[in-house]
Amino acid sequence: MSELSKDQALSYKDLLENVPCNLCGKDDYTVIYSPRYEQAATDNFVEKFRSSGDETLVDPMVRCNHCGLEYLNPRPRQNMILEGYSAGTDEKFVSQAAARENTFGKCLDLVEKYCPARGRILDIGAAAGAFLYVAQKRGWQIAGCEPNRWMCDWAQSHYGIRIQPGTLFDLRESADRSFDVITLWDVLEHTPDAKAVLLECARLLKPGGLLIVNYPDIGSWIARLMGRKWVFLLSVHLYYFNRATIRKILEQTGFSVRELRPHFQTLEFGYIAERMKPYLPWAYPVISKLSKALGLEKKLVPYWVGQTLVIARKNG
Repeated sequence: MSELSKDQALSYKDLLENVPCNLCGKDDYTVIYSPRYEQAATDNFVEKFRSSGDETLVDPMVRCNHCGLEYLNPRPRQNMILEGYSAGTDEKFVSQAAARENTFGKCLDLVEKYCPARGRILDIGAAAGAFLYVAQKRGWQIAGCEPNRWMCDWAQSHYGIRIQPGTLFDLRESADRSFDVITLWDVLEHTPDAKAVLLECARLLKPGGLLIVNYPDIGSWIARLMGRKWVFLLSVHLYYFNRATIRKILEQTGFSVRELRPHFQTLEFGYIAERMKPYLPWAYPVISKLSKALGLEKKLVPYWVGQTLVIARKNG
């Protein structure tokens, strides 16, 4: 990413909004990471907010002095975030569809341990539909929403699955207590109002219904070890939960946490290596050449860099 002039950095700051803590509502915080506005790109929010977006953090991260939630403040305005997610294409993301199907098959094993009846399942931020495809094959009645219109079209053409374009709040015609399971795979930390999303999930879930949330855990040992070089410190991640704050926000919105566990995902080795390029630029050329020479580019590799899976039930 090219560096911006001072005037351009000031222009980026004009695109930001200040927000209170999403967990407790206070506006009293400590700055954890200072901004790097000189590295900010102002001209292509569509590229920044694509599903495979990996722009390193330029916005300030703060920690609430009352509840401990870490979040971006100030951050890009909500309307700009949603516009960025809605437009553009992401061929890089869909190149990993088969690998994601592998991951989601294992995820469904866990879901079905808690909900063996295979009822109605809603995937929020369904991306290109890999999870819904696997769930449908296993007998679930599926529904999903995804802001990116291109992703919705890709799911229709590739999987034959209809995903509704838009956010969870575009599903308002859905009846209360309509779903047995709701999933948010790598989604909650991207949403401008995480608490509102969870309250809407509580409305849509049946009593005792299951909520599955996967998120990058800033309290994990690897996040603490890597500090500002942690791979999930991205400008598209608006909230940084740890096990305590994710539990608090779920309890506030009507859920009881049943299980918290490390979440392993599977991707092609070549894709993982490319995503690591900004963090290990000196090593990438060697890794890339070796993977090609040894035929490892397409090999499916499980990885974990602090991701945590939460399983919760709706109260009542």
